[in-house]
Amino acid sequence: MKCYICDKEGKESETIAICIVCGIAVCRDHQIREQIPVTETYKWGLGEEKVTLPLPLPRILCTWCYQALVAQKNK
Repeated sequence: MKCYICDKEGKESETIAICIVCGIAVCRDHQIREQIPVTETYKWGLGEEKVTLPLPLPRILCTWCYQALVAQKNK
């Protein structure tokens, strides 16, 4: 499988990942790996406690989706 973004640019490179947002295949140059913290909320009687779990989840995005998500965060 070939990288979709490289193919659009007229280049050829092998795929190493799939973007979890749009589903396109991406090469090493066009993938961005992030760590997402995992939190749990425990309800204790009248209150609740939010706990961050020790292991984060990996998330792989293509550069296009990453730029779109960063643009949304900066609004």
